[in-house]
Amino acid sequence: MQARLSVEIVAQGLEVPWAFAFTPDGRLLFTERPGRVRVVEKGRLREKPLAVIEDCVHRGEGGLMGIAVHPNYGRNRWVYLAYLYDDRGFKVRVVRFRDTGESLTDRKVIIENIEGSFVHDGTALGFGPDGKLYITTGDAAKRELSARLDRLEGKTLRLNDDGTVPKDNPFVNTPNARPEIWTIGHRNAQGMDWQPRTGLMFQSEHGPSGFDGPGGGDEVNIVERGKHYGWPHIHHRETREGMEAPLLEFTPAVGPASIAFYRGTRFREWQGNLFMATLRGQRLVRIVLDGRRVVRTENLLTNMHGRLRAVASGPDGFLYVSTSNRDGRGRPHPDDDRILRIGLSS
Repeated sequence: MQARLSVEIVAQGLEVPWAFAFTPDGRLLFTERPGRVRVVEKGRLREKPLAVIEDCVHRGEGGLMGIAVHPNYGRNRWVYLAYLYDDRGFKVRVVRFRDTGESLTDRKVIIENIEGSFVHDGTALGFGPDGKLYITTGDAAKRELSARLDRLEGKTLRLNDDGTVPKDNPFVNTPNARPEIWTIGHRNAQGMDWQPRTGLMFQSEHGPSGFDGPGGGDEVNIVERGKHYGWPHIHHRETREGMEAPLLEFTPAVGPASIAFYRGTRFREWQGNLFMATLRGQRLVRIVLDGRRVVRTENLLTNMHGRLRAVASGPDGFLYVSTSNRDGRGRPHPDDDRILRIGLSS
């Protein structure tokens, strides 16, 4: 039985809202995959985009994707974006901007020349408890790249806020390895967040799609320094020495997108829970955890709003979720895509 939820439409008429980031003043910044950065402030959608990223290329699953604000945003107002671009082939870059409130300025490339594709571009962005910038990269539909230490694809990357490499990254002193790498063996991780109590990084990741392995095998992983998460050597519930099996595995596929820990105090039942938005699964999965252990899962919003992409814990104590019905794979309603504000009914 699903929990009784309150659902409010915050914004509508959007085009594939891909990722959220809240600023300290309560604004919600979000990306639209065709290349726009939009703003919800005081509960209303600002009509004019904060920015249009001119060098962003929207092809297939790629476009303007990840967004993150710096931990010291109140001082420096830095916003980070990840997107697909074309430089004699599709690639992914992460760029830092300064948010003036009316536009994004002072463009600085943090990392680029990550191979991209119509699919499997990763690009979840986030600052960890250590203040470092973490970036997920997809395998660009070339599964053999994920386990190679000389390539950035199919990895989690860890950088300083200016794009330099931290000296304590695990492969800094490994010959022929890219020093930016934090973990390897990922197929296409599109969600990332840190457990508030423990500081553990959790990621959601897409499993094989038929052309590169049997369908299903979507994952939730605890992601830790220097580890190998199996792709392409193992998937689903397979195990191999020296490789990490998932904390949770989903077959049939659910299409895991964003994940977020609930950090509010409004709904005590949700405190410390992890929420995962799903595309193919068309539901929000609530994951109740005890540290590293899954206590239980619960499906919310099942088949009510179509494909779900972004999820975030808002400063007002509600969850914010976006639909992804205009991404070419959904059945959009006239007011799609939408941003929803989710709570528990009294």
